[in-house]
Amino acid sequence: MAKPQRSEPLTGNALLQKVKTLVTLSKTQKAKACGYYTVTKGGVERVKLLAFLQALLKAEGIALDGQAVEHDREGRRASDRLTVHANGHLVIGTASTQRMGLQPGDTFELVLGRKHLQLKQLDPVN
Repeated sequence: MAKPQRSEPLTGNALLQKVKTLVTLSKTQKAKACGYYTVTKGGVERVKLLAFLQALLKAEGIALDGQAVEHDREGRRASDRLTVHANGHLVIGTASTQRMGLQPGDTFELVLGRKHLQLKQLDPVN
């Protein structure tokens, strides 16, 4: 009897896309469908749920151990790091402003320290 051929478990963007299509399945069923299982010599299937969940976290860019996560997805990730541009502008990205609930026209007071700056949101003028 020949061993069934299995491919490698899904990772990265392919894993995220597959999981999105399996919304009605349980975690265990999703893990198995994404290739996170082994078959013992006795023919018993064992689902590798921990490996599946770790792969999902890595695909989402979440590192629980403090290590940087390499992304195989396209595009840039939102960051709270800012850089002063050549023209002297300091830009806060859309992801950060959306997370803070800021709207166009919101005003701030800039408070300068020795090696830091602070933005204080001003109350809207009626």
